[in-house]
Amino acid sequence: MTIVDLIEQADDAAIAVFLEGVLKARLREEQRPIAICLPGGSTPFPILRRMAEAMPDWSGIEVWPGDDRIVPEDHEASNTGKLRALLEPLGARVVALEEGAAPPHFSLVWLGMGADGHIASLFPNTDPQVDDPVPVRRLTPDPLPPEAPFDRLTLTIPALLDTDQLMFVIRGDDKRKVFDGARAGEHDLPVARLLGAAGQTVTCFA
Repeated sequence: MTIVDLIEQADDAAIAVFLEGVLKARLREEQRPIAICLPGGSTPFPILRRMAEAMPDWSGIEVWPGDDRIVPEDHEASNTGKLRALLEPLGARVVALEEGAAPPHFSLVWLGMGADGHIASLFPNTDPQVDDPVPVRRLTPDPLPPEAPFDRLTLTIPALLDTDQLMFVIRGDDKRKVFDGARAGEHDLPVARLLGAAGQTVTCFA
């Protein structure tokens, strides 16, 4: 069973400090560029802005979005565009998802989760598989979220699990219930499939 290190009542500042520590340690250990995977949505960017203030040099870090809406990068719904605007001025290299891309081994994958148990853009209707041979897929959520009614590109479960460190930030009682159910094997939603296949300890801020 996957071990989950649950850290409760962590605020944005505490999560930013944790992430800064992970990235600096990986850069020291690897002595070469590292790759990380970051989520979209409303939760990560306040945390990332705190990190940008505390860690102004992101050179040597390649950033992949875990998923993105298929829109131009200057569209307000583009995860890639937001990541590029925030992190490339600090020296990071932000990589846009494309079908046929070959994601690297990640030093860190940070995931969010929806109340329906989706991770990245692996929604329940897409039936994500832990042995998916394709690392990047184009998918259509059903139902389409009204706040972002777009087709998606997403990393698949094997690509997301190809990482040294896996972490979640879960906010809200409804999401916490779904995440706890996934840990306990009480359902087969995408988050449960990923946790069931994870070989590394998972850090979850809740």
